[in-house]
Amino acid sequence: MIKHLEDTFKDPNFVGSEVKLSNGKVHKVLTADDFSYIDPVDGSVSTGQGLRLIFDDLSRVVFRLSGTGSSGATIRLYVDSYESDPAKYELDAQVALKPFIEKALEISKLREFTGRNEPTVIT
Repeated sequence: MIKHLEDTFKDPNFVGSEVKLSNGKVHKVLTADDFSYIDPVDGSVSTGQGLRLIFDDLSRVVFRLSGTGSSGATIRLYVDSYESDPAKYELDAQVALKPFIEKALEISKLREFTGRNEPTVIT
């Protein structure tokens, strides 16, 4: 799955492309990269922190591998989006972020690669 995402991100037509979400909204892909973290205190750089998508409304999707188990790897999917409508503040995160989650699953082909239709942990 990670190799598939890396290849997708390297496609010169991917960044700048438009994606249609299940709610009908269309967003452009602003960034698709393997991001680094720069520590604001000591300036150290940690590379290879995950594969990141940023859309034109600054919503983000991050795919990370975690190998802390005894075998294999855990795929972590992080999704966030800014919401300015106070009426939506009490929505469950899974509901509010559903269009971005669905698009992330589609782009990554996570279900096809893992054979799973739902996560084992949701936080």
